[in-house]
Amino acid sequence: MHRSILLSLLLLTFFLPATSWAQTLSGLIAGKLVGTDGAPLENISVSLKKAGTGVNTAADGSFKLKAEAGSQLLHISGLGYVTQETAVTVVAGQTTTLPTITLAVNKHELAEVQITGQRGLNQRPTTIGKMPVAPLDLPQAAVTIDRQVLEQQQVLRLSDALVNVSGLYVTSTTGGTQEELGSRGFAYGSNNTFKNGVRFNNGVMPEASALERLEVLKGSAAILYGNVAAGGVLNLVTKKPQFERGGSVGLRGGSFGFWKPMVDVYGAVGQSDKVAFRLNGSFEKANSFRDEVTSQRVYVNPSLLFELSPKTTLVLEGDYLRDNRTPDFGVGAIDYNILDSRSRFLNVPGAKNTTNQTSTTATLTSRLTDAWQLRATGGFQRYDNEQRTGNRPTGINNGTITKTNSTTKVSTVYARPQLYGNWQRSLSRTQTAENYYLAQLDLTGKFRTGWLGHTLLVGADADQYQTNALTYGAQAFDSINVLDRSRAVPAPAKRVSGYDQLVFSSRTLGSTRRAGFYAQDLLAISEQVKLLAGVRWSYLETPVTTYAYDAPVNGVQKITATEAKTRYDNAFSPRLGLVFQPLKTMSLFASYSNSFVPNTSASSFDADGKPLAPSVIDQYEVGLKNDLFKGALSANVTAYRIVNSNQTQTILPGAANYNQNRPTAQEMAGEVTSKGVEIDVQSKPMMGWSVITGYSYNHTAYTNSNIYENGSRLRYNPAHTANLSLYYAFSSAFGGHSFLRGLNAGITTYYVGDKLAGRNTRLVDPSTGKAWATADAFKLIRIPDYTQFDASLGYTYDRLSVRVKLANILNELSYNLHDDNSVNPIAPRNFSATASYRL
Repeated sequence: MHRSILLSLLLLTFFLPATSWAQTLSGLIAGKLVGTDGAPLENISVSLKKAGTGVNTAADGSFKLKAEAGSQLLHISGLGYVTQETAVTVVAGQTTTLPTITLAVNKHELAEVQITGQRGLNQRPTTIGKMPVAPLDLPQAAVTIDRQVLEQQQVLRLSDALVNVSGLYVTSTTGGTQEELGSRGFAYGSNNTFKNGVRFNNGVMPEASALERLEVLKGSAAILYGNVAAGGVLNLVTKKPQFERGGSVGLRGGSFGFWKPMVDVYGAVGQSDKVAFRLNGSFEKANSFRDEVTSQRVYVNPSLLFELSPKTTLVLEGDYLRDNRTPDFGVGAIDYNILDSRSRFLNVPGAKNTTNQTSTTATLTSRLTDAWQLRATGGFQRYDNEQRTGNRPTGINNGTITKTNSTTKVSTVYARPQLYGNWQRSLSRTQTAENYYLAQLDLTGKFRTGWLGHTLLVGADADQYQTNALTYGAQAFDSINVLDRSRAVPAPAKRVSGYDQLVFSSRTLGSTRRAGFYAQDLLAISEQVKLLAGVRWSYLETPVTTYAYDAPVNGVQKITATEAKTRYDNAFSPRLGLVFQPLKTMSLFASYSNSFVPNTSASSFDADGKPLAPSVIDQYEVGLKNDLFKGALSANVTAYRIVNSNQTQTILPGAANYNQNRPTAQEMAGEVTSKGVEIDVQSKPMMGWSVITGYSYNHTAYTNSNIYENGSRLRYNPAHTANLSLYYAFSSAFGGHSFLRGLNAGITTYYVGDKLAGRNTRLVDPSTGKAWATADAFKLIRIPDYTQFDASLGYTYDRLSVRVKLANILNELSYNLHDDNSVNPIAPRNFSATASYRL
């Protein structure tokens, strides 16, 4: 009852000005401000020069200002932009709409203007969404983390930044060479990770020092990007060129021998007002809390901005990363029980993982008119990886020998405690080369048809992956005891002494080609009701050729080539969302969308030998977005349900459609369901305080399976996550002469609930269709929950800044697991400090 009265009063106050204007001989002035690139300008001051009253522009650059009837002079000003004054005649009781006003950048202002923290969570449109839509108008959850937060928290890896986004988490860190992410029960592969809008191979940990912001679009994004996983997409936006000269140099050091010099410089090229540059770079070297583990990386990120005309810009960006580190599969597990050690290294001496990643991106943006914009993107990425390593720590003897009767399938366990912890290590080697090409074209515009307003996106994209994966045959190296490395264990009879003795095993050549066409329209039915509708058609080709190498005879290996029949897949991805805004600062939304997963594995054929169609995943989402206290605090809540009702599964013997001539045939009859809730809260700086907090709950489980127990959870997804980052800047509360001015302090807390790893228990043996004979062959590992608590302190004096950070203060112990063969502990309590000087 009280809420209804409050809502009525709020709506009444919303409409009251419309009646008062007619009574006081006043009218409205409406307009929109954009930059020279056509992008809307937010938080620009628009005021009446005579009266002195005014407003700030909204996220889409629009403004409405009440004024007395007659001649008025608008004063338009904003930090970093040339001030303008515009004459306008106001008619009583009417709205005077001005043509779109373009503000030019003031190239003669201070080298660096501090305007960070001026936009709230629901005021930051994301480039990953492709449309010029205010976040409150978008029927989908989105979170942006700006550079100010990344610097305050001294973010080194993406996992450090994830503490600011509810429901986005690390699923595993296989081999310690990458961070695999997930959301809403689905893994983010390279298909879901982008840098500046172009797919990014996440087989290597990306560099965070060059990031301007991190954008997360939760839920399905298939209409925009094709076959992406249902959980969401992540876009890493790097720092862009500026005409004002500036930059910084810095040095970061910390625990475990870590040190990292960094540089960032930008400005106009020469005296040009048409060409600007930026250059980011860093070098990093470190040991680890893990024995014998080291890392070294070099990163360079150059970019150029060309103002080809007042309405057209071209941005060229390069990206080079060389990453060398010790592959580390962690502490190991025996019989699905994690070994009790945080630092013990189990890999072979000299193991090495080397990655080179180079990419270039060109983005051309042209403002055709005040309402229409064309954006073209071209990208290329080269990814090379070579790994020389021992095998993953599996098959470690648990002190027993199990013998299974081939007739009765009954297993007998014999105790052999003298073997407990023994493990035979072998050497393996892989090489992967990948070329990725992308071309993308987007047309966006705003127009009206009668009483309907339209924000339209029409686009097309095409990309290609060319992969060359070479595998060497693994060979025995030595035997150790994982519990006592000093214990003598008999060496294997046949062994190799180095990687150069390994011979080729297989080579796989792939050339995935994709294309898509999409259109979506945000229809403004009224100021309170908006409808987003769209559809995408995607086309895929996946030719694969495999070369198998026989054992060498007199130093020569026979090669057998197998060219798989090229698959041709296509899918439609619709999207429909409804937004209701009872207040300008509140929106409620409901949406439906779907995504798809191509079934391209060697066994993805039905009982008749026909290839399986892509699996379609349906997603339903409802949510509330709210700006409180005049936009100072944003609070968003989202609930979702994601259903893959045609997941592939093996056809079991005895089933009506079982074909004994195709025992590995599959059917699209399985089902996995993910459901959950996410809460994201962010504030603007208020009296020196700023806060980011959130919570997520997720339950992803088999809901229809012929092998696994229905209701059993899928692995790697935490049931609960919670986060809190709280910062205080003393300079906002004390005078300019106070010794505390420039001091800031913060805490960050991140909770990860229980996760599962290991292997889901099978109820049925897919090869026989009967109950699984050895129930202990597959077990789940319950990963302990933990709360990580970090604290930081920073001080800035003139151009010099110093930040210190103490991470994992409580020294919590947990793990990131992949199956049971990469058991990587999280870092213990550690310290870091960064000193930087602004140029």
